[in-house]
Amino acid sequence: MGQAVKSIKGVHDVLPDDVHLWHFLETVVREVTAGYGYREIRTPILEKTELFKRSIGDVTDIVEKEMYSFEDRNGDQLSLRPENTASCVRAAIQHGMLSNQQMHRIWYLGPQFRRENPQRGRYRQFWQVGAEVYGIPGPFIEAELILLSAKLWQRLGLAESVSLQVNSLGSNEDRDNYRSVLVEYLNDHISDLDEDSQRRLQTNPLRVLDTKNPAMAEVVGNAPSVLEHLCEESKTHFEGLQASLKQCGVPYEINTRLVRGLDYYSHTVFEWVTDQLGAQGTVCAGGRYDGLTEQLGANPTPGVGWALGVERLLALISDTGNAPPPPSPDVYLVLAGDEAVVAGMALAEDIRRARPDLQVITNCAGASMKSQFKRADKSNAAVALIIGEGEISDGTVSLKLLREQTQQQTVPRAQLLDVLQGIFG
Repeated sequence: MGQAVKSIKGVHDVLPDDVHLWHFLETVVREVTAGYGYREIRTPILEKTELFKRSIGDVTDIVEKEMYSFEDRNGDQLSLRPENTASCVRAAIQHGMLSNQQMHRIWYLGPQFRRENPQRGRYRQFWQVGAEVYGIPGPFIEAELILLSAKLWQRLGLAESVSLQVNSLGSNEDRDNYRSVLVEYLNDHISDLDEDSQRRLQTNPLRVLDTKNPAMAEVVGNAPSVLEHLCEESKTHFEGLQASLKQCGVPYEINTRLVRGLDYYSHTVFEWVTDQLGAQGTVCAGGRYDGLTEQLGANPTPGVGWALGVERLLALISDTGNAPPPPSPDVYLVLAGDEAVVAGMALAEDIRRARPDLQVITNCAGASMKSQFKRADKSNAAVALIIGEGEISDGTVSLKLLREQTQQQTVPRAQLLDVLQGIFG
């Protein structure tokens, strides 16, 4: 026998005991996004590498070090998507969704792939939920997206566990002007920068502000603020966002070191953060990316969106005690003998047909009655239905309420559905 094959480092299985948490989150996401008029989009996992080089940026960590890319048999350069905003914009352009000044509110759920250092809440295959809006300029749609995410935290029981940080990068011109000022400042403190930040200084200097190295806290803290280099129009935009959040009762903090890691952002950027997941403090992040459509070959179109990490969010739900319990079967059939198994399977089908809302498990393992009752109890089922030779000959079913201290009762089979109606409503 050969050695067992295991999963790839950094990817993980979602086992049956945990899938209900994913279903819980997905249900809440579907209900909340529908309430705001957002429609689901599903994009391919595999895209042309060029898409991410043009959108994310050649000199970002994602493109330089983290993407899973390869050449296929036709010589095409392909990549597993490392994020989904670029794919959504590509799909919108390709299918004419952005023509004639159309407006779209969309959301997605799916896996992304980055070759990162695996740790809790950070995987090489990880799932994201995201929301994107096309064709609507200005700060108010940004506020709506933040309100949508805030509604998610309320529904998931996390409103007290996360806080909102916002910043503005201004227009592309503002950002370029600030970049020059920042590079000059950082060059004056080059000896205080770690190796990674010195590399970023030459390629993506704004990312230096996002360093997690405590040794650089002072130099980063004293860096010039991007808000000091905004034009009047950009200032008005950012003030409009803040006014909207205040009016809607969403508390926030301005974090001038918040820059986001992707090149396509401009104006508003934001993150929902928590202090309950260790180093993985960002739960949801996003911002405005008006120039992305032009980078991908279409006319300039306003765009804004956010994405949240599913695994990280589920870890937070579990840690805060807000995770729902796993589902339990409603009915467990305890069956004595082959004849009883056949009769029990037929009865189970009758119940499922009449009550599709109930979960019914039929024992097919041929164990002793004692073992079957142990299984029924371990499953946390509410009701055990027992069929043996006596029940078959009498046309009855024995019924036991497993979560209550009551006596087992005998029920005519013709009346069983009425009895179950009385138990489950």
